[in-house]
Formats: sequence, C-alpha cells, structure tokens
Amino acid sequence: MTTFVILLLGFLFGAIIAYANLNKYNVISGMAMLRDFTVAKAILTAIGLGSVLLALEMHFGLTIYHIKPFIATGIMLGGFIFGVGMAILGYCPGTMVISLGQGSLDALAGLVGGLLGGWIFTQLYPSLQGVLGPNWGALSISGLIESPVLFTVVVILFAATLLFIAFKLNTKSENPKDKKWLYAGIALAVLNGIVFLKAGQNRPIGASTSFPYMADSLTCSTANEYFAKIKTPGNWEMIFLLGALLAGFVIAKLRGEFKFTVVHSNWQQYRSSSKASRTIWAFFAGLILIFGARMAGGCTSGHVISGGMQLAVSSLVFGAFVFAGLLLTGKYFYR
Repeated sequence: MTTFVILLLGFLFGAIIAYANLNKYNVISGMAMLRDFTVAKAILTAIGLGSVLLALEMHFGLTIYHIKPFIATGIMLGGFIFGVGMAILGYCPGTMVISLGQGSLDALAGLVGGLLGGWIFTQLYPSLQGVLGPNWGALSISGLIESPVLFTVVVILFAATLLFIAFKLNTKSENPKDKKWLYAGIALAVLNGIVFLKAGQNRPIGASTSFPYMADSLTCSTANEYFAKIKTPGNWEMIFLLGALLAGFVIAKLRGEFKFTVVHSNWQQYRSSSKASRTIWAFFAGLILIFGARMAGGCTSGHVISGGMQLAVSSLVFGAFVFAGLLLTGKYFYR
C-alpha cells in the first residue's frame, strides 16, 4: 500500500509538470537563455503559496520542517555546478525522468550520466567531507525569528513578493494569457503540502538522492557509508520517480505527442543537429548535474521548491547559485 501511495504521488507530480510543459528541454534551456520564464514562474508560485501552506500546517501541528543543513561549500559550489548541468542538459533530476517517459532519448543519456555521477560521489564521499563544509546547521527563517506574529508577517511578505515577480515575468511572455504555469505552481504547492503532512509521508519531495541509490544498487556497491545514509530516502525517491515516468508517458500518449527525440530545436539552433554531440553533452551534463546535487544535498524539487517553502537558508542560497550557474551557462554555452 505504501509503495502504491508513493507511486501515485509521483504520478501526480509528473502529471502536473507535464501539464504545463515544465519538463521540456526547450522550456528549461530557454530559461537559461532568458527567453522562456515558464519554469521560473511556476517555481516562484509553488514556493510562495507553499510557504504559506506549510506555515499553516506547522501552526496546527500537522507537520514539521525538514531543513537541509547549510554546508557552505557544498551548497554554493554544488548549486553552481548543478545550474551548469541543468542548462546544458535542459532537465533537472525530476523532469529528466518525465521527459524520458515522453520519448526524449537525450534524457536517457542524461539519466545514465546521472547514475555515474551518483556512483562517483558515493565513492568520493569519505574524502569530500573536509571539502564541503563548514556545516552551519539547519538554519531557517522560522528558527531565526522567535515571534510567531513577526514570522507570519515575513511569510506573507515573502509569498507576496514571489507571486509579484512571477506575474511580472508573465507580462514578458509571448502568451501572457496562458496560465498553465500558475495552475501547475498551485498544484505543486498543494502536493508538497500533502507529502509534508505527518499523516502523509512526513518528508519533502525530492529526486536526486535516487541516483546514487540506484547506481550503488546496480553495481552492488552498497557496503559504504553514504549508501547507508541515503538508503531510505533513495528508495522512496526511486519509486516516486517511477510514478513520474509513467505520468510523462501517459500525458504524452493522451496528447498524441509521444515521440522519440534526441535533438530538440533549441539545441539544433544554438549548438548542432548532431545526435552524437547532443548525446555526449547530455551524458556529461547529467553526470555533473547529479554530482552537484549530491554536493549540495538536494535538487530543484528537494532543495529549491521544498526547501524554499520552508524558508530554509541553505535552500535559498542553493537556489541563488543554481540560477547563477544556469544563466552564465545560458549566456556562454548557447551562442
């Protein structure tokens, strides 16, 4: 029953993302080039509304926060590397699986690269401990503000600011009347709120931990310190992503859009029409995407969205460095 519930949650996650095309290579690479703000608008909406929803759940004792520690170098350097990988690959760990379900074979190359990146991180984990720090603990805005009233005001202002930016970005869109990003952002906030509930899964949504978990399982490299640490969340996320994969396939079939694709139009326009080139770059980008995510302890869904909803300092800083890596790569890689 538990496995079915996780699969269902993953399916809903994948369906929401696919509904608004947030998983598409052209959409995510377009964000790196500041040509498409669909993903940014949806994420800002999800974080803003989700922060209010989680604050209400906390107030009524329905959930607890799961703050990721602020391991300084890992958060900042890992976030930047993640942003570079995301710009080149055109997917994040969750959207990569959804796009694979829709026939994007470059996503498969990225997934294989991600598995290798996860395996490499597992092997290097003991020696990286002294490099990733210092560990400043699980810092959050909620923990820094003692007054419940003041915290409520901060959350409302935080949410209002993010929603204002989202709607402002929408005015720059080619089709500002299209509100799929808004509905997807609301749905992601609600889904995260459900997963956070003590009566639910009592955890944040995530994706990148599944990669080293699967890589170690496939290579029988489970007798190590890191695998013991990620075994439970890695298994949960693997089942969750399987549900997202199924959602991507179902949505594509219902729309009549399922198609095996390697080279997308943005890649062809700014890089080349070579399938081999796209495959090699996707593999490399997938590798550094997951390696960066593991350095930082999370990805777009687990850090940026889930962590942002909790006003976690580590997640807010991670998001800033991801954005920096994404934009710099968009500027210099896509010429």
